[in-house]
Amino acid sequence: MNRIALAFKAFFSLLFSGTLPSDLVSSLGLILKSDIPKPPPPKPEVKPEDGALQLLGMLQRDARMLDFFMDDIAPYSDEQVGAVVRDIHQHTREILNRHFAPAAVIDAVEGTHVKSDGDAAKVRFIGNVPASGKPSGGLLQHKGWRATTVSLPKLNNRQDLMILAPAEIEVE
Repeated sequence: MNRIALAFKAFFSLLFSGTLPSDLVSSLGLILKSDIPKPPPPKPEVKPEDGALQLLGMLQRDARMLDFFMDDIAPYSDEQVGAVVRDIHQHTREILNRHFAPAAVIDAVEGTHVKSDGDAAKVRFIGNVPASGKPSGGLLQHKGWRATTVSLPKLNNRQDLMILAPAEIEVE
């Protein structure tokens, strides 16, 4: 087809139907917008602080930990504070057990003599440490903790993790 005929065909096709016919599109070497595949949605970006914010949100939701630590407890009696701490302790322990299953790094009685396996990540020597920094063992002062599992809920990319707990408004 010559260019004038193509121009008239394109003009009247757009005028009356609002689209170009497929034979005209292919002869002009055009690609219809509907033929272009849509790119996949971007994967949600997971930032290093997301897990910490998620855990802090769970500790607030289930144990009200932020409420406790952000409140001034000076005006309250030791009995009042103790009653609140028991509840926070119970709920925090449940969260830690459910999501991390903590276990002792060295499963021995504190105060007994233990030998080191040489793994510097597992043991921190304290006290009269030799210049080499590698004693064979010593008295166990603290068993240490390790996570045996990590099972945090999947992150929702629509959730604002900076909101640790939404404000609560009672409607009357």
